[in-house]
Amino acid sequence: MAGVVVGFVTVPTRELAATIAKALVSTRVAACVNTIQGITSTYMWEGKVEEDSELLLMIKTQDTMKEQVIQRVTELHTYDVPEVIFTDVTGGLPAYLKWVQTEAVGTTAQARPPPSS
Repeated sequence: MAGVVVGFVTVPTRELAATIAKALVSTRVAACVNTIQGITSTYMWEGKVEEDSELLLMIKTQDTMKEQVIQRVTELHTYDVPEVIFTDVTGGLPAYLKWVQTEAVGTTAQARPPPSS
C-alpha cells in the first residue's frame, strides 16, 4: 500500500486556490486540499528579494499521485515556477490515512464513502 504524503503549493489568489483544489479532488488525485490564507512568502527571484501575500494549499494524497499533482498544478498555476513540494506522513489517525489511500487513486477508481466516525 502506498504511503500518504502532504503536498504544499503557494498561490496568489483565492480563485486560483479553489481552481487547483477542485481539479485535484474531482479527479481523485488528492483526497483533500486545505486552503490556508494570510501567509507571506519572502524569496529571491531574478536577483531581487521579493515579498508577496499568498495562500497555501495543503494537499493530502498518496506517494503514487505526486507526479499527477505536479502535472495538474503546473497546468493550472500562473507562476513560471510554482512551489510544489511534498513531505511524507509518518503517522496519524489510521482511519484517516486509510481514507486518503482509498480516495487519492486517480480517475480510474470508483468513489467510496469517507470512513465512519
